Amino acid sequence: MSTSTADEQATATEEPLTETEYRERLRDLPPSAKLVAKVLETDSPLSQGQLAEESLLPDRTVRYALNRLEDVDLVESRYSFRDARKQVYSLNH
Repeated sequence: MSTSTADEQATATEEPLTETEYRERLRDLPPSAKLVAKVLETDSPLSQGQLAEESLLPDRTVRYALNRLEDVDLVESRYSFRDARKQVYSLNH
């Protein structure tokens, strides 16, 4: 659950993060979230299944990592153009 206001979240999504801000948000996250972020840096957008395949992490761990990354506003999701039943993820920075 986020403690920031809607205005802070709107500002965060409008302005790109600096490298320092990105690293600060990532610093306290678990290793699985850092790995998922690294995979998304090199190849995105990816579905949860593709992230599990690329990172060699179990689906449940990838889901947890994505939730943690979304909590600190580092990842955004949208529905896939190829399959509207799936979401694809990419980094916000």
